Amino acid sequence: MEQRQPSEAEAVIRGAILAESLKVGTGFDGHGMRVIRCARYEVTGAADYQPPIWTLIEFEAAASISDALASDLADSLLSPGWYANWNSDTEATVVFPGKVFRYPRGDQAGRGEAQAHGRSVGVPEPQLDWTD
Repeated sequence: MEQRQPSEAEAVIRGAILAESLKVGTGFDGHGMRVIRCARYEVTGAADYQPPIWTLIEFEAAASISDALASDLADSLLSPGWYANWNSDTEATVVFPGKVFRYPRGDQAGRGEAQAHGRSVGVPEPQLDWTD
């Protein structure tokens, strides 16, 4: 992934992708994402289809890449029950396989709609806890 840092004048998104959520053989251009942190941790309460150890890739990027990144991830995430998410200063983005949700940060109706979709595609309830 390219490591270009957004300029101070650019709006920024910050979020996370789980490496285990990506389809095998999937690759996507990082669209200028900058990896902030990569960590592995053991998950309690993982669903039967999820491995017990996850690799979290935290990133930031210019907000201008949000649409392209969402489109790529919507095609790259495994089913059932995976998603990726990020926030700008004003908007939350949650990407599931084949579906993207955007809503103003703090908007409970938008969050609820994304969470309802997550439930419908098998995301365990404790994992519907993203920050927006």
